[in-house]
Amino acid sequence: MNETKSDKIFDICNKLLVWFFIIIITYPLIYIISASISDPSYVNSGKMWLLPKDITFEGFKRVFQSKDIWIGYRNTIFYTLLGTFINLAVTLPCAYALARQELVGKGFIMGLLIFTMFFDGGLIPTYLLVRDLGMINTIWAMVIPSAASVWNIIVTMTFFKVTIPRGLEEAAEVDGASVFRTFFQIVLPLSAPIIAVMSLFYGVGHWNSYFNGLIFLSDRELFPLQLFLRDILIQQQMTTELMMQGTDIQAIGEQARIASIVKYAVMIVSAAPLLIIYPFLQRFFLKGVMIGSIKE
Repeated sequence: MNETKSDKIFDICNKLLVWFFIIIITYPLIYIISASISDPSYVNSGKMWLLPKDITFEGFKRVFQSKDIWIGYRNTIFYTLLGTFINLAVTLPCAYALARQELVGKGFIMGLLIFTMFFDGGLIPTYLLVRDLGMINTIWAMVIPSAASVWNIIVTMTFFKVTIPRGLEEAAEVDGASVFRTFFQIVLPLSAPIIAVMSLFYGVGHWNSYFNGLIFLSDRELFPLQLFLRDILIQQQMTTELMMQGTDIQAIGEQARIASIVKYAVMIVSAAPLLIIYPFLQRFFLKGVMIGSIKE
């Protein structure tokens, strides 16, 4: 098929636009990585704008010297795995049930779910509920309050409606399969893309979660990684402010330098695991974001 002049111009504009977005998305990532291993004097003066200068791993060394980091990693990995499992255990069956036309009271249930997307009980009622359930200062405070997302339930329900043929389920019913057997042996094996997408969505949420820990946890042995990283940044900032009250200019400058390099190292430590895992889920994620866009 021969391309017209307008088609070629359109393609060129599209490619330029794509490259523009690639640059503005990639540059901050490269900058943070370079800043985390560069001498802070180059970063603060603006001499380091892309590639690292005077490479040093002092920031990472100071971050990983804290034993709390390893406790935080352990807890966050556990919360992410357990929380994502609970999320999927709630989201997938709920979405499948709502995708079936014969569900009694489907409209009412959907109305209740959608209502929670616009109105929230607020922090104080949530805290009182978690306290009355005996989950304060326990691992359950990190995973139960966020057991499901209405938006993710709706997306998963759409996937089941669009992707899973109704005739396949009817054939299973004719063969005597129960609803549970149909769901676990037929529907779930065909739902790898949406399971991967939901796992990614929920997993990223749990990995970055710190607010529940800040509100519901007081035992440092239960703190997620994000709270320990937050403490490191606060300690560095407070140390710098206290030293500024003194007269040792050289010591103040050194502490400010350390605080600057630790800041970027903390960003890499918190984001690196997700950046490593994402490429393995990318192909499923691309399928998931196209849910409902094409219907035969």
